[in-house]
Amino acid sequence: MNWINSLVRPKIRDLLKKREVPENLWIKCPETGEMVFHRDLEANLWVVPNSGHHMRMPAVKRLESLFDGGDYETVETPDAHADPLKFRDTKKYVDRLKEYRSKTGETDAVRVARGKVNGAPLTAAVQDFAFMGGSLGMAAGEAILTGMQSAVTHHTPFVLFAASGGARMQEGILSLMQMPRTTVGVQMLREAGLPYIVVLTNPTTGGVSASYAMLGDVHIAEPGAQIGFAGRRVIEQTIREKLPDGFQSAEYLLEHGMVDMVVKRHDLKTTIARICDILMKRKIEVPALTPPEPAGDTVETETGETDRKAAAG
Repeated sequence: MNWINSLVRPKIRDLLKKREVPENLWIKCPETGEMVFHRDLEANLWVVPNSGHHMRMPAVKRLESLFDGGDYETVETPDAHADPLKFRDTKKYVDRLKEYRSKTGETDAVRVARGKVNGAPLTAAVQDFAFMGGSLGMAAGEAILTGMQSAVTHHTPFVLFAASGGARMQEGILSLMQMPRTTVGVQMLREAGLPYIVVLTNPTTGGVSASYAMLGDVHIAEPGAQIGFAGRRVIEQTIREKLPDGFQSAEYLLEHGMVDMVVKRHDLKTTIARICDILMKRKIEVPALTPPEPAGDTVETETGETDRKAAAG
């Protein structure tokens, strides 16, 4: 009877066990509550099909959607001190870094890459909000500066996808120092005559919006992105006034001249390529325009055909 105990009973127990379903198979739209299958969402560039809500997009997938054929070369960035202040809150900062590196597969919040967009070379940096809220620390600052230096070396435009809650508190004043350092990097691009394009995604706040995220030659925002410095509640408590609806949204900032355009994610690659071509003074194919018909009155001839009589005559 050993075969019953060793083979049959385990199979019966396996059938009766409750199968665990991964929690991330279905994703809920924050606007409508619609449940979307994760593969459908990924295939649609993390845009909810029915509502058009733009979800956060992983850094690697963002780069794949930007560069031709998803092919790009990762730019190596310098290592930074893991825990310069020996910071500890509910856990050690070094342990927190290990946790996020394990979750995201990234060494820090910024990834830099170089490739081609519509056949033209381009350097791009992406902040990943999944890594400690895309916070700006020494490693992220070094990565952005390295990306800007790489753009100057290879004479390419530089595109930054910003997504951050601000400076990283675990690094204190050292994180705030990255604001002027990256500003110097922007000036370096200007002196080299290279375009600096910023794509503001949800959210872009704090020290990031107070430095390099608002210093671009062209500012593009994704629909519905929250963009600002302090949070809505903090501002209302400070000025003791109620802020208007949609305050700090991409559409509100476009209306008030803070961003140049709001572009859907599916159109970002084409828009970025066109802007780079214009700013780099490359040859651009302009669609042929149909010439307007000459103005004037129409008269009917003896044969019944309609001719146009010049207005001047």
